[in-house]
Amino acid sequence: MLSMASAPVTSLYIHVPFCAQKCAYCAFYSEASSGELVNRYVAALVLELEITARELKPMTIFFGGGTPSILNLRQWETILRAMEKLNLLGAEEFSIECNPATVSADKAKLFRDFGINRISMGVQSLDEKLLDRLGRIHSREQVFKSFDILRHAGFDNLNLDLMFAIPTQTMAIWRETLHEAAAMQSEHLSSYEVIYEDDTPLFEQLQAKEFSVDENLACEMYEELIGAATNAGFRQYEIANFARAPRSGPETSINPLSQQPIPSLACKHNVNYWRGGQFHGLGPSATGYVQGVRTKNWANTQLYCEQLEKGKRAIESSEELSPLRRAGEIAAFGLRLNAGWPMADFQKVTGYDLRANWSAEMADLIQRGWAKITDNRFHLTHQGLRFADAAAEMFLR
Repeated sequence: MLSMASAPVTSLYIHVPFCAQKCAYCAFYSEASSGELVNRYVAALVLELEITARELKPMTIFFGGGTPSILNLRQWETILRAMEKLNLLGAEEFSIECNPATVSADKAKLFRDFGINRISMGVQSLDEKLLDRLGRIHSREQVFKSFDILRHAGFDNLNLDLMFAIPTQTMAIWRETLHEAAAMQSEHLSSYEVIYEDDTPLFEQLQAKEFSVDENLACEMYEELIGAATNAGFRQYEIANFARAPRSGPETSINPLSQQPIPSLACKHNVNYWRGGQFHGLGPSATGYVQGVRTKNWANTQLYCEQLEKGKRAIESSEELSPLRRAGEIAAFGLRLNAGWPMADFQKVTGYDLRANWSAEMADLIQRGWAKITDNRFHLTHQGLRFADAAAEMFLR
């Protein structure tokens, strides 16, 4: 693995663990917000920022959750002023996840004033019954209202996050959601199939046979997504992510490694993950990867705060990955991108030859029709992207 010990970490993820209520499908670490604990979390996060600031020069920042937009104006101002003092603002891409029910004009203005330039709005569905089925706290009308508020505040890079294969969701409902979402003219679209994970209400309902999973319908909905997004002017660049051509400026940005075009409005923070870059992860349950070491913070907000109040990172576990294991992970993540892995790029990033170390796996995927080699680049086919998780597992060491 190429050494990055001397390079500053240019990607920062911050986890905000609070929600108004837990959604039926969510397996991420989150909890109901309570005033005192949120304030304590904010203070602890500032301490963690102070500890890690010397290693950071953020080009991308991403506040995820939970529901980051649930924090109030005072709490957000505390965090952003601390970042300003620590010289952590000014990122090329600064994203915050928002729930439509927690967007306000004042909050949007505060975000813009401190350089936040990208909002990812968790819409999930535009059907009222399905929103209720998922346990979402927002209405369809709040989606349109919040979108308008963000536009009025000056945001010109907005993502809509949708879900498909929701229990009781029909193809007709899905088509209508895609039609309405496309009409909103966001710059980016993300859409994920519902996954039934342990310890979620949806999983328990599935186990109780309250509904069944229709895999054929899920596949058809995915194909409908790709067709509708393409017809609306989006370009698919990853399994579940689509970016529109910008209204001005170049349509593509260039991957500095390979000159491989990537849409300029693609989520740069996520592309860094998929290309094996370093990143610091702050907040309860957040993971990071810096200088060959993967860390995971405690998935317990109170314990997270206690550790930082004692002056130390709230790291539950750390693991130094062997170069070959990390290279396998990088291969797996990179295959999520439509561009896949240019052979030369993979060797520059990992020090390994993709063909020499994974020749059998590559041949297997090609034989299945899931992958191909084009212009000295290994990438999944249209069919292979649908089974990307299974393909990725073959590269893990």
